[in-house]
Amino acid sequence: MSDFLQQFGDEIKKNVPGYIAIAITEIKSGISYYSNSAVAGFDPELASAFNLEVVKAKLNAINALGLSQTIDEIMISLTDQFHIIDISENNEYFIYLAVDSTKANLGLTRALLNKYKKEISGKL
Repeated sequence: MSDFLQQFGDEIKKNVPGYIAIAITEIKSGISYYSNSAVAGFDPELASAFNLEVVKAKLNAINALGLSQTIDEIMISLTDQFHIIDISENNEYFIYLAVDSTKANLGLTRALLNKYKKEISGKL
């Protein structure tokens, strides 16, 4: 498992323009299984913990409304960053990714996340 996560992190760091940080977190427990930051002082595990509350709130809202929907991704646009929360297909994990919005290619970023999120469900 750790080899897969390390490979995943290396691929994202290498291939995502504007990469800042990433974390993979289990929704039920809040445990972060992998995190990395290219920016000193940017704690992806702390950011992931706060974003876990966003995911849980949205899941609760979907349940309360009786919707038969799942979350694909949540994107938060800050002044000069994009924060993407991508939920695994089994709804057990999420990938938190922060990128510099002035350098990011969202199409490429989403394509890479989609490629790996399918594997995360089966490997974790």
